[in-house]
Amino acid sequence: MSEFVAVRRHDDGVAELVLDRPKAMNAVSTEMARAIGDACAQLAADSSVRVVVLSSAVERAFCVGADLKERNSLSDAELVRQRPTTRGAYGGVLELPMPTVAAVHGFALGGGFELALACDVIVADETAVVGLPEVSVGVIPGGGGTQLLPRRVGAARAAELIFTARRVEAAEALSLGLVDSVVAAGTDRAEALALAARMAANSPVGLRAAKRALRLGHGMDLAAGLEIEDAAWRTVAFSGDRAEGVAAFNEKRRPNWPGH
Repeated sequence: MSEFVAVRRHDDGVAELVLDRPKAMNAVSTEMARAIGDACAQLAADSSVRVVVLSSAVERAFCVGADLKERNSLSDAELVRQRPTTRGAYGGVLELPMPTVAAVHGFALGGGFELALACDVIVADETAVVGLPEVSVGVIPGGGGTQLLPRRVGAARAAELIFTARRVEAAEALSLGLVDSVVAAGTDRAEALALAARMAANSPVGLRAAKRALRLGHGMDLAAGLEIEDAAWRTVAFSGDRAEGVAAFNEKRRPNWPGH
């Protein structure tokens, strides 16, 4: 895709979006943000992709957040012009229609942790250190952190973490619900890919519809949430995937999903 972002497609319907800016520990520059947004747009439009894994090729970090060296060189007007590009990167990950898994090791701070929070599931290894330290440099989380973190851990816990700007190591991150599993050091990518493969074995239509119902229904009252679920159910109930899934179950074989 670019110097800093790569897309790898695996045979099992899993695609990997790889952050690879080693000299800056994947700090998100304007160019890198644009590349992330472009990659997400291509993945979103690819019906052959059933699950996306967001990973890092950099040994010490998943992503350390915004490129503050670049930010320091920007005028106010340039920062305003940069903002849609930055939002496009975080929004691109958040709005992917298929399930997403973040594979986190080392530092996942600020915008780096927000990229992980934009995913449906976060797999972290024992070296992971996560947090939203933006207020310590005079800004606030701007990649969705003030909205995504409370949805994970509750309003009071999110407020404590954002207001103190503290970094959280892997074991505590798991206990607080900041990540969903902690695996041995160096195995986050392999474990995330394995989890994604298990997801991708299921109906592509079903996966996307289930994600849509989960995302849209969150925070709704029960009655409204059930209407969202019913609308999503209707998109799969008369699909080729539903017909194939039922047939495969009755014939005691693995389904061959048509994906529509």
